[in-house]
Amino acid sequence: MDYNGKVEDPNDIAILIVGTGDTKSAELVFIAETVRQAGGRPIMMDVSVLKDPPYVPEYSRFDIAESAGVSMDDIIHSGDENTSMALMAKGAMALAERLYLQGDIHGAVLLGGSMGTDLALDVAAVLPLGVPKLLISTIAHSHLLPPERISPDLMTILWSGGLYGLNEICRCILSQAAGAIVGAARHGCRPRKEKPLVGMTSLGSSCLSYMKILKPALEQRGYDVAVFHSTGMGGRAFEAIAAQRGFAAVLDFCIQEVSNHHHGTVVTSGADRLENAGLAGIPQIVAPGAVDMIDLPAWQAIPEHFAGRPYHAHNRLLGSVTSTVEQRRELARVIAGKLAKGTGPRAFLLPLSGVQEWDREGEPLHDPDGHSAFVEEIAVSLPDDIHLERVESHINAPEFSARALALFDSWVAKGVIPKGQP
Repeated sequence: MDYNGKVEDPNDIAILIVGTGDTKSAELVFIAETVRQAGGRPIMMDVSVLKDPPYVPEYSRFDIAESAGVSMDDIIHSGDENTSMALMAKGAMALAERLYLQGDIHGAVLLGGSMGTDLALDVAAVLPLGVPKLLISTIAHSHLLPPERISPDLMTILWSGGLYGLNEICRCILSQAAGAIVGAARHGCRPRKEKPLVGMTSLGSSCLSYMKILKPALEQRGYDVAVFHSTGMGGRAFEAIAAQRGFAAVLDFCIQEVSNHHHGTVVTSGADRLENAGLAGIPQIVAPGAVDMIDLPAWQAIPEHFAGRPYHAHNRLLGSVTSTVEQRRELARVIAGKLAKGTGPRAFLLPLSGVQEWDREGEPLHDPDGHSAFVEEIAVSLPDDIHLERVESHINAPEFSARALALFDSWVAKGVIPKGQP
């Protein structure tokens, strides 16, 4: 591949096709044929456990077992289908990663029901950001898929009518996936990493708006800035990239997903939200954007234990209730505990006049007592090695962005954050 990840020889696009050939041979062969018709070169990886497929894959189930460091007999007699597939996943991950590092594959399409999807998520996770990866799954877009296991650039398509055997619906979907993965491998590009990347979180642009000031200001300083939408999956992608040390620094100014997860809603980024940048030692400037809210699916009835609270319907998908005074104190302690796990430079900017647009006076989520409780609790809960800076403004005010830039610039001057590139 060249500098931006495009395939050097557009006539040789190798696509890894992963699935259980003993039960889904017709579907996998159809995908391979369609990849070939689209101009790609299919490479079949069979992750079956009990028997061989009716075709000869480039990588057999015995190759998978060897990559896992066990025998096929060990896998078959490991205990049950769950433990067997976990071992197959281990081998498939190792083999897929090796094929990528050797330059033998340019993308991957992964097929599965619930069992195959479990394995596919592991395989996708070892292929770096920018390597096209497409999951065809009977449980795509489902809450059965934990956010922690979804790669930042994973493409998914629902495998409708695909439980057993080919049909007209199935062929339509599989052919779309095959064409998409070949096209992505041919035309997609990987991150160039020419400038230090700053990760920032926000919630839309109406609830939180500081990025309108901060992004252009940081770009003028020679940084690339990626703003993540903190509605569950955005925070998941942010955490995944942070765990891979993909950021030069983070401005994690919307940590509301911590509140969502703590209160058990489906709008979650996973249990490790707000932890990976700190564990990776990435310079971390944090603010409590929107932590007073608990997000809920707007298309469901508000749960009884949230009934009667101030509520804002953002759209037909997403709505938010406010947390109580005690819940905000509790959340402050949770946030402090997560930040305490960090090993790198950490700072907390605490806006004293509000943390999202709808908590202003006259707005539906205005609760000065609740905000005061959070301010008091976070101030006494943060560890001493975290710089706490109180900001006499609302988080959406220009004064907050000015303080964030001043702190960022001071860390650059001290060498804490690498200098931007012109």
